Amino acid sequence: MSIVGYARVSSSSQNLDLQLEQLADAGCEKVFSEKVTGTSRNDRLALEECLDWLREGDTLVVTRLDRLARSGRDLHNIIAQLSAKQVGFRCVQQGAVDTTTSMGKLILGILGAVAEFETDIRKERQREGIERAKAAGVYKGRKPTVDVEQVRSLRDQGLGATHIATELGIARASVYRALNSV
Repeated sequence: MSIVGYARVSSSSQNLDLQLEQLADAGCEKVFSEKVTGTSRNDRLALEECLDWLREGDTLVVTRLDRLARSGRDLHNIIAQLSAKQVGFRCVQQGAVDTTTSMGKLILGILGAVAEFETDIRKERQREGIERAKAAGVYKGRKPTVDVEQVRSLRDQGLGATHIATELGIARASVYRALNSV
């Protein structure tokens, strides 16, 4: 029976140290960690490795629920996978979350729903902010990466789309978009 930790931060510029320290304090003998977004399980190789490594009687420990999953569905899928292997689950900062008890399972479901709700609210606020900025003429998106005039100039010299794309280091689809733009 091992106590295994999982730590995750969303980007390479963030630091795992605090999570690793908390997991060590929680008695984790082995810790899997990664720096990758948590909006889905895609590309979360350390999480998959961790879930594969766990055995019956082990306990998975995370510092916060949002380090493991961002959606209620994802959380429930991971917990179901752990339960099928008879692996316990604990969350350090949400101490009532312990799937070895009925109350812990209930708390986990509620906290998972709250985490998903918070993610949805954050996305809504971001969309509203972008819409307000666009209406005020402040938000114009990212700067163009393709010089339309340069693309047209190369076409006028008789070059084809593939050669233009290679010459400018852009995708061929970008060449066609530039040529079709007004």
